[in-house]
Amino acid sequence: QDFSRLRASCLSQGLLFEDDTFPAHVSSIGPNLLPERKQGLVQWKRPIELQGNPHLIVDGASRFDIMQGKIGDCWMLAALGSLTLQKQLDNVLPRDQGFQKDYAGIFHFRFWHFGEWVDVVIDDRLPLINGNYLFVHPRTSNEFWPSLLEKAYAKLRGSYENLHGGYISDALVDFTGGVQVQFSLKDPPSDLEEILKAADRSRCLMGCSTSGQLRNIELRNGIVQGHAYTITGAKEIRYKNGWQHIIRIWNPWGCGEWKGPWSDKSPEWDYVEPKCREELYRQKEDGEFW
Repeated sequence: QDFSRLRASCLSQGLLFEDDTFPAHVSSIGPNLLPERKQGLVQWKRPIELQGNPHLIVDGASRFDIMQGKIGDCWMLAALGSLTLQKQLDNVLPRDQGFQKDYAGIFHFRFWHFGEWVDVVIDDRLPLINGNYLFVHPRTSNEFWPSLLEKAYAKLRGSYENLHGGYISDALVDFTGGVQVQFSLKDPPSDLEEILKAADRSRCLMGCSTSGQLRNIELRNGIVQGHAYTITGAKEIRYKNGWQHIIRIWNPWGCGEWKGPWSDKSPEWDYVEPKCREELYRQKEDGEFW
């Protein structure tokens, strides 16, 4: 599909684009993602029907714009969080589109697929039930890039259901065309902390995941089983009379944080130099924690 040609055609006819190749139909969601009784309740709405002043991006794209919905695509959203952190979103999200100039209900996104960049065109109809977003929803009510990018990735994969479970490494490759490296924490390299710090300085995209047969079960310590996270920082700081390696992690839920050492309210921060604490410490329920 040719985005420019399709948009120009819609604008000349005064129409809003409807994508027949990924229709506003339960087939685009997938047959098993929703109970049958809920499938008939799905309504597809455009952002212009949901908000009086919708925008693609508000004040820049950030991981904190993303809030995971009712689908297990944390692996994809964790990769997306890393992409926004390193300001590498432009390859995936072309800026020649929006809700103001030349709006025609059509958007496009780019993914690395089988060795080349592929342009994926979608319409902007999003699935809701009883006025609630089914999938990714924006933290800022009138910002829609996360929801639309998720829809484009679902189209690339065949349906929203095909995003339910996956590997963050796959999404990182799809968003960058880069090469991925994995480490198992069951047998980590002896210099893992140095590798992470070097990767952080080099602005590499990083993520991690937890194991667990049961997905999305939050443990008493705040960590979620069978879940993917974004690594957003790796530092070595002065602590008491020595040095401490700490890692910052973001939860695609947009909430739900670690409650142990170095968490938002832990006493460890009382023994950190004030300048360092001011730079790194944030007590905020946004899904990010040390």
